[in-house]
Amino acid sequence: MSDKDAYRLADSTAVEPLINSWLAWSDTISPAPYSMHLVNYQLKTLNSYLTNPEAHAQASRNPKFMGGPFVDIPPSRVDEVRQLLAATMKSQRENIEFANALKQFYDQLTKEAKGQSLEPYYERKPAALNGYVELVYDYYNHPIVRFFESLLYESPYYNKQAQSLRLFQQPDDDSRRFFLNTPRLQDAQQIDWQLPFESTAIDELFKLCAEAQPLGGIREMLNLNEADDARLLPLLTKESAPKSEKWTGPTVRIRYFGHACVLVEWNGISILTDPWIGVTSQRREIERLSYHDLPEKIDFAIITHGHHDHFVLETLLHLRSRIECLVVPRTSGMFYADPSLKLVAEKIGFKNVVAVEPLESIKFPGGEIIAVPFLGEHADLPHGKTGYVVRAGREQILFAADSNCLDKAMYVNLRKLLGPIETVFLGMECVGAPISWMYGSLLPIRQQYSHDQSRRTKGCDSTAACNLLVAVGARRVYIYALGSEPWLQYCMGLGPSENSPQLSEARNVLAWATDKNFIEARRPYGMYETHLDGLRVVPAQIYSVAKQHFNFGRA
Repeated sequence: MSDKDAYRLADSTAVEPLINSWLAWSDTISPAPYSMHLVNYQLKTLNSYLTNPEAHAQASRNPKFMGGPFVDIPPSRVDEVRQLLAATMKSQRENIEFANALKQFYDQLTKEAKGQSLEPYYERKPAALNGYVELVYDYYNHPIVRFFESLLYESPYYNKQAQSLRLFQQPDDDSRRFFLNTPRLQDAQQIDWQLPFESTAIDELFKLCAEAQPLGGIREMLNLNEADDARLLPLLTKESAPKSEKWTGPTVRIRYFGHACVLVEWNGISILTDPWIGVTSQRREIERLSYHDLPEKIDFAIITHGHHDHFVLETLLHLRSRIECLVVPRTSGMFYADPSLKLVAEKIGFKNVVAVEPLESIKFPGGEIIAVPFLGEHADLPHGKTGYVVRAGREQILFAADSNCLDKAMYVNLRKLLGPIETVFLGMECVGAPISWMYGSLLPIRQQYSHDQSRRTKGCDSTAACNLLVAVGARRVYIYALGSEPWLQYCMGLGPSENSPQLSEARNVLAWATDKNFIEARRPYGMYETHLDGLRVVPAQIYSVAKQHFNFGRA
């Protein structure tokens, strides 16, 4: 073995982005939600584990508790968890103070501010909030603490030094611990690389997936030496990477990568929805498309919403140097639990991020991406979210993600404006988690049990799905984003079984669509490819977002 021997990253090497030893996701990038999540979930969960580590270990082995607040770390490592907690209390002291100050001040405002001027409260707010908030009412005199989120990123509450990458071998699809409840402790077989997510060195790392480099240069990049080769070499391979051929056919090619990740290719343009590419595990249950099946350049990556399974930092960082334009929904800027995905993306190193409102469009030669309203899925909380209609020539494809058809008239209006949308990708997580699972750590008050159970992060059931399909004039339907693939479970929890309500409702929709003579009705799984032939003419005049700085004439 020589320093000049060339290696690339093995396809089974996972690279997890971490913040303070926890898997990073959008709510842990933005300072305000991160601080609330740190105090109200991470610290509470670690303290609970230290009180009874055996109970956490037992709960983690019970599928019924998958995704619950139970740390999946053996009791033999309790001292390491204690050390992590102590280090967190010290290094994240300012974020802890910030979260506590926000909660106390919001409680005070809610009790005292009933419609009178809020000006006196600027002098009464805690020092931790000074310079970062505006105090406003809604139209019913409910006070709101509105943050200047961009300023928070320049404050001590955004700590880039807590960011890192962890490289490790993924032997099986189910070998990764659940992301939300379990921090990543040190492991002798893994490599931890401390650097901020915005660093361009990350792009150089991911170039190693396709382009071999001398071993000595890889060591230097990761700040390693020869003594670290026992950890480094298992993450590398001398095998050449497969080459992906650019699609040049006359049809619209659609390739399913898993969950809500779909690649649309047409006329030299590539569009990737909710990017999440699974690691090719050493012992994998089913085959899948990989990073090698993507084009060298992705013209647009479009994000429907900021949930951890749609705004996936692990994949976004991997593809950052290949994505020319990242498209995200615009947020209101009114609520700290609704972070700006544009700011999040920019802070993790994306240079060209466009935030869109419903009915804004981004045009490309022979087509466009049109943002459309997205109802449901967020437990009745305001949230930046959007569906997309991709028009490629005469084809229109709706990527509805986890939308719930709560108002069929909205989709009727879309059809009047855009014409029939014959191809629909629709999520059908019709059960959903209660509001406390995703948002409990961000809310200032505990929800009543009945409210918690009724307000869920859910999408369409079969009735709602069929209403949507009729309203837009669909002729093809693909039920996706159900979290079924085995490599998704570290982020999704326990995926739906074949007897689950979600899959039962999905089968009802597919049977209905078949009975209605749809051209195709399918639930993709693992990987799937289809082609649209573009036989239909579509009228569309939408408000365009100018993109004159894009070079779409590239060969």
